Amino acid sequence: MDQDALDQLTLEDIRAAAERIGDAVVHTPTMHSFTLSQITGAEIWLKFENQQFTAAYKERGALNALLLLTDEQRKRGVIAASAGNHSQGLSYHGKRLGVPVTIVMPRPTPTVKVMQTEKAGGNVTLFGETFDDAYAHARLLEQELGLTFVHPFDDADVAAGQGTVALEMFADAPELDCIVTPIGGGGLISGMATVAKALHPAMEVIGVQAELFPSMFNRMKGHDRVCGGDTLAEGIAVKAPGEFTARIIAELVDDIVLVDEESLEEAVALLLQIEKTVVEGAGAAGLAAVLANRERFAGKKVGLVLCGGNIDTRLLANVLLRDLARSGRLARLRVTLQDRPGALFKVMKQFDDHNVNIIEIYHQRIFTSLPAKGLITDIECEARDRDQLDALIASLRASGYTVNSVELN
Repeated sequence: MDQDALDQLTLEDIRAAAERIGDAVVHTPTMHSFTLSQITGAEIWLKFENQQFTAAYKERGALNALLLLTDEQRKRGVIAASAGNHSQGLSYHGKRLGVPVTIVMPRPTPTVKVMQTEKAGGNVTLFGETFDDAYAHARLLEQELGLTFVHPFDDADVAAGQGTVALEMFADAPELDCIVTPIGGGGLISGMATVAKALHPAMEVIGVQAELFPSMFNRMKGHDRVCGGDTLAEGIAVKAPGEFTARIIAELVDDIVLVDEESLEEAVALLLQIEKTVVEGAGAAGLAAVLANRERFAGKKVGLVLCGGNIDTRLLANVLLRDLARSGRLARLRVTLQDRPGALFKVMKQFDDHNVNIIEIYHQRIFTSLPAKGLITDIECEARDRDQLDALIASLRASGYTVNSVELN
């Protein structure tokens, strides 16, 4: 047992953090989801951390670290490397407390994230092409300027602040059997697992990582899966897990599961459609894990943290449209026709007969492998459900048309 790590993060530390933070963060609701429970077969309780002022739980740990600074450290200021929720939480509470905050971000960071951090009160420095470049520069500035570095996850004080999520959740939903928590660097699950095992030793603590970034999964299970790729869960896309947090996780977390991109997209879409709440990919990872492992969680009372809601609106629109396509409510049908008067009209008549709405039509006469008198027509359409769409396709094929559905990758 790694007693040294466990001694650095205790239930008493987390309770002290909760007292210290007080009302400066939102006590977000923990609510039972009747519909998600029906869908998953588990009893689902949701902790809405996307309702924090900065739309993420990260400000809890950032604030706890700020409140533990000495007067001299506060005067000099703090520094961090982050292009995500940590930067906004630290900047917001730093400004509120009068502590200068410098955030180092890689140069390719989207402008909207830079602007959000500056709006929250942080002074942004752009450096390097990668997070590792920005992190190294931040540690250099820490020494040169006498600033205090606030790590986004690999710090006992930060993890203690994040653990206050669990104190609130268990107070509002005391009968939970299990919590399923996203893992990036490990700060959130370290704090929550500490509370869970202290108050409810039999409670199962499950971590979740994106399949494309299985860094903590690799470390705990001895695997060497590649980390990298474009994941919807960018908030937990961490290549190098925390050293301190890994020691806590090794002692207190029962298992870590991986979720693929399709499961993450489904979870984000379900939370918006059913709970009417906007959640980023990382925030939906817990629900994605339950959806992908229904037998494992069937009948259990499961607590999920919707840990953040900062998702680009265009990306959210794409996720929702892709979900409609997977469910059969949106489709693109590729129909082969002969190029003659009335050919398209006859196809349109079948759409009308089946009450399927046409959104757009694309004619392709030139760049095809068909004879000169042939053409391909792509028809984007909207149906009530997959059964209605399948009935239309069957009818078209029965009439002699070659029809293929253009599937998502």
